[in-house]
Amino acid sequence: MSGQLSRRAFFWVTAAEASLLAFGCARTDGVVPTTADGEPLEEVAALPPLPPAQPDLENPFLIDRNIAMDTVDDWLGRPDAVYRDMRMIHDPADYEAIGGDSELSITIEGFRITPFPFIGTLQALPVAGAYEGDCLFDVEWDGADVASVQPRYEESMQILEELFPKDKAIFIMCGGAGYAFMMRQLLSYLGWNESRLYNLGGAWDYVGRYPVELVRHEGGETRYMLWRGDIVDFGFEHLTPLRSF
Repeated sequence: MSGQLSRRAFFWVTAAEASLLAFGCARTDGVVPTTADGEPLEEVAALPPLPPAQPDLENPFLIDRNIAMDTVDDWLGRPDAVYRDMRMIHDPADYEAIGGDSELSITIEGFRITPFPFIGTLQALPVAGAYEGDCLFDVEWDGADVASVQPRYEESMQILEELFPKDKAIFIMCGGAGYAFMMRQLLSYLGWNESRLYNLGGAWDYVGRYPVELVRHEGGETRYMLWRGDIVDFGFEHLTPLRSF
């Protein structure tokens, strides 16, 4: 897996069993979540703790050293974490040109599809036809780093905080690790705790036990099975713009 990712890296700037066991544990800051009565949340406290996020500084996408595509199965279904797949169902960018997949053919059980292109302005991409539509935030990039962020809507920050709660570990993935990298950079810039932000890498390399097939190509036809996925609808037409853009 790491070899496949490293071959892709230079292109950027820088399911299914019937149910999953809850792997819950102590929070990454050492605080055990409690019930309303102050008692430890047993399904979390009784199980092994999450290691703090440890980005690989030699990887241009900062994929986590401890939890990535080859180990993610061991960390699924946790009540102290949220799981986000940052891809679009169909991405206008030509990812086939770099050996990827523009269709979100396979996701992983428990991941909510929360496309990064709908959240923030993209970095420059190495493929043609990248998304240039509406999003929650205007993001200025300085190479691999976020230089500035401006919300487009009154609801932008509320949406972000609900989709990426600050009191939980946040497991992020995409196809080749780029959108997940951008999401991690954006959350870090906006003040999220970096020790809880895990870039798991690219699901194009996932060979685990919990795949969920959403798109199938058969006989020259494409069949979408989107009812299987948990897909965020941002509803831009119902949001309140802060300014003209």
